[in-house]
Amino acid sequence: MASVTFKNLKKNYGETEVVKKIDLEVKHGEFIVLLGPSGCGKSTTLRMLAGLEDITGGEIYIGDRLVNNLHPIERNIAMVFQSYALYPHMTVAENIGFSLENMKVAKEKRREMVAEVAEALELTPLLARKPKDLSGGQRQRVAMGRAMVRTPEVFLFDEPLSNLDAKLRGQMRREIKALHDKVRTTIIYVTHDQVEAMTLADRVVILNQGVIEQVGTPKEIFEQPKTEFVARFIGSPEINIFDFHSTQISQSFAPGEVHENVVSIGIRPQDISLNAQDIVLEYRISMRLEIYSHEVLGSVVHIIAYLKDKKVIIEHPYQEEMPTGEITIYFDKRKIHCFDKNNKATSL
Repeated sequence: MASVTFKNLKKNYGETEVVKKIDLEVKHGEFIVLLGPSGCGKSTTLRMLAGLEDITGGEIYIGDRLVNNLHPIERNIAMVFQSYALYPHMTVAENIGFSLENMKVAKEKRREMVAEVAEALELTPLLARKPKDLSGGQRQRVAMGRAMVRTPEVFLFDEPLSNLDAKLRGQMRREIKALHDKVRTTIIYVTHDQVEAMTLADRVVILNQGVIEQVGTPKEIFEQPKTEFVARFIGSPEINIFDFHSTQISQSFAPGEVHENVVSIGIRPQDISLNAQDIVLEYRISMRLEIYSHEVLGSVVHIIAYLKDKKVIIEHPYQEEMPTGEITIYFDKRKIHCFDKNNKATSL
């Protein structure tokens, strides 16, 4: 188990800056998720840590060791990829133990180590099977077992669940989380899926165009976004962002109550109510909207409405008869997220 430190990390492909300046400290045993849209630099950052990509600038430390020029094998890390890359002619036991065989570990010791990992991942009944006889989730567990058996200092996961269906992704998330809770190995995990990030991470690192937008716990990222990008990227459905000065929202505040730096505000769909009594009068803000459609998602409904040409999404508990036509919505000014002209979070 080891810490990981990035200092002023950069990666260029020709004139294109993919990773611009990453400064990050990952603690011993921490589960860190690098989250962001495609092309934000998260997988490139992971591959530089693994030694699979050259570093353009900066430093990477695993523990106290500078690893910039170390071969991947010398870094004592293990990586689990999106593709399982299992050897089709080998059994599950042989796939898990293959790296130990290359390391000249004695046969009996190898068998013990494979058995221990197989038990942790509930693979013991499958040890004699070939990959073709396994489900997608089982293959992913074998790939994880192959990484675990080497007892690396750091686990790296690069979009490991993206090939699985929704049910299996949920199951594998729980297994990965249980594995970390059990062994407390340092894990750095890359995904574009916010559900994975929010359910797995001790801390989430939000990346955008090669720079870190915010680092924080899932709760901090959701409740205290530091930029408009983070506010939009985290949360489903997406936060509603309004130009503060071009809507009637500004009329709901007393003169001087709102800082002059505020140019836009955000309110999450979950924080909007159709009932005025849900919001304390002192903090209540109202707005008239025209309903366009409803999306029923089991126990909740997403109401799609418009303020002139501005789309607004409201999350509401399901009921047989949903409102139509023109409605009044209400929200609490204490739950507003405010942003300045640089898209940075600011206060009222």
